[in-house]
Amino acid sequence: MKRSNRLVALTNFFLENPRKHKQLPYFVKTLNTTKSSISEDLDIIHTVFQSEELGYLKRVTGAAGGVQYIPEYSHEKSIQFTYELCKMLEDPVRILPGGYLYMSDLLGNPKTVREIGRVFASVFSQLDIDVVMTVATKGIPLAYAVASFLDVPVVIVRRDPKVTEGSSVSINYVSGSSRRIQTMVLPKRSLKEGSNVCIIDDFMKAGGTINGMINLLNEFNANVTAIGVLAEADDEEEERVVEGYTSLVKITNVDIKQNYIEVHPGNYKDKSTRT
Repeated sequence: MKRSNRLVALTNFFLENPRKHKQLPYFVKTLNTTKSSISEDLDIIHTVFQSEELGYLKRVTGAAGGVQYIPEYSHEKSIQFTYELCKMLEDPVRILPGGYLYMSDLLGNPKTVREIGRVFASVFSQLDIDVVMTVATKGIPLAYAVASFLDVPVVIVRRDPKVTEGSSVSINYVSGSSRRIQTMVLPKRSLKEGSNVCIIDDFMKAGGTINGMINLLNEFNANVTAIGVLAEADDEEEERVVEGYTSLVKITNVDIKQNYIEVHPGNYKDKSTRT
């Protein structure tokens, strides 16, 4: 196989299998070439990934050595994307009764959701994450986008148990915004005890739903490794019950009378990524 063909095959493998560790003999056998040729190919791909700010190839030497692709956006590209999100969310036509914002079009756009997943995965790329968790329903596309870059499964918390998922663990929690008692359920088979979990949600006001997921994870002796929120509301009247989260945008003002929305980058802009 010519080098140009090998480079295409290798690049496609890494893009389709992020964070998957493979030893060099696998590529030598698959592409019918030598170890030295593969090593040179990896150097080229690593350089291009970095120059295009798509991540890098992490290589490990020794008997168990190999290579894996770590997808990472540059901090500059991620910040630019968050400003684009702010601009889209500031469109007054998004205002709904009660001061809520219409966001379903963003969550239904595959390209936008994929970029959101890439940004979150860049922040969490150095963490030990076994699974991405979200609560039904709007957080599901975001969770799958993040999980695709982290190469881990998705676990979905629901409001009601489903007979097709077997026995479940359920808890009651207090909604941070409405202060109502609500229920969330997670099937016992969906999460291994002691797992490292990344929680993803589309919107956070006081954080009651995320806090409920944290309490639910305690029932599985699981660890909350990271929390990612697409949009958070900046409401001084609501006491935040969640800490240590990463938000992409912050909605600071929704004026129904003046038909005006003010959105700024979230706390992500203060977080640095690998350079």
